[in-house]
Amino acid sequence: MSSYTIENIQKGLIEDNARKVFWINLYNALYQILAIHENKDKNSIYTDKSIYFSDAILSLDDIEHGILRKYRWKYSQGYLPQFLPSSTIKKLAVNSIDYRIHFALNCGAKSCPPIAFYQYEKLDKQLDLAAQSFLENETTVDVANQKLHVTKIMQWFKGDFGGEKGIKKIITHYLGGDYSSFTIIFNDYDWGDDLKNFVPSMETIFNRHLWSTRWKRVPCLNNYFPWPTL
Repeated sequence: MSSYTIENIQKGLIEDNARKVFWINLYNALYQILAIHENKDKNSIYTDKSIYFSDAILSLDDIEHGILRKYRWKYSQGYLPQFLPSSTIKKLAVNSIDYRIHFALNCGAKSCPPIAFYQYEKLDKQLDLAAQSFLENETTVDVANQKLHVTKIMQWFKGDFGGEKGIKKIITHYLGGDYSSFTIIFNDYDWGDDLKNFVPSMETIFNRHLWSTRWKRVPCLNNYFPWPTL
C-alpha cells in the first residue's frame, strides 16, 4: 500500500461500491495482521496510525468511522459528524452510509460478524446475505413480552440504522414480522477474542460454493490484493 498515493486510491475507487469493497476487505485483513502479528491490544489497535500510503497514514478508526461511515463521530451513535475531519478522509469517504457495513466489519471479538471476502460485482448481494445471516443469529423475538433483542452494534451506531424505528424496519426486512409495538433490548457484547473467524465466502452459506482465497482482485485498481496467510 505504501506505493500508492491518496490520489491513486481516490481515482481507483470512483463510486461507493468500489470504496466499500476495498475498505471493508482492507480493514478486516489489517485487523488480523495487527492483532496477531503485531500484538496490538484493543486500547490502541483502532487508533494507532498503522496503514501506510506514500503520502498519508491511516488508522482502523479512520477507515471505519471516517471513510465507511462518512466521518461520523465514533461516540455519537451515528448522529453527529466528526469535528474538522481531515481533507484526506473527505476525499476517500463514501457518499452515503450503508448500515450493512456493520455486518461485514470484524474486530476480532466473539460477537463480531465473521470475515468474508467481498467482491465488487456481488457486493449488494453479499452485504444482504451478511446482514441476514448475522441478524438471524443475533436476534431474539419475545412475542409474549413484546420485546425484540438485537445486537449491541445497533445501539452503538443507532443513527446509521435510522434510529429505533429504522432498526425495527430492518429486522422486518430481513426476518419478517411486525415489531412496531415491540420494545428493543440490546444484547450484551462479548469482547472475548475470536481471531481468524473466516468464512470462505458468503455464497458458501447459501450455495455451498467455495471461492479461491489465494489472490483476490481489488476492483478499479490495477494490482492484486493478497489475502494474508495467518
